[in-house]
Amino acid sequence: MTLLAPHLTAFLRERLPHERHASPHTCDAYAYAFQLLLTFASKRLRTQPSSLTLEQLDVPLVLAFLDELETSRGNTARTRNARLAAIKSFARFIVTPRRSPS
Repeated sequence: MTLLAPHLTAFLRERLPHERHASPHTCDAYAYAFQLLLTFASKRLRTQPSSLTLEQLDVPLVLAFLDELETSRGNTARTRNARLAAIKSFARFIVTPRRSPS
């Protein structure tokens, strides 16, 4: 099991602002998307957000989260898709090999 927190921290603090040159607004929006996702996941899985693992963020959980955004929170498809874009970007970050510094 791979803890989620160190990878998410690297993504939000290093990948987005420094490697991808994302705007502060984009970084904030992605961080908020993950705040919502981790809150949802921790309630559904009955665990602390700091104990969540990468393996627990599977497709059924993400689909349930997206459905929750629309039904309970009343988010539009556009907002839901923006949250999904953050999740997809993080997933690509996880599976992409990192170059070691030269």
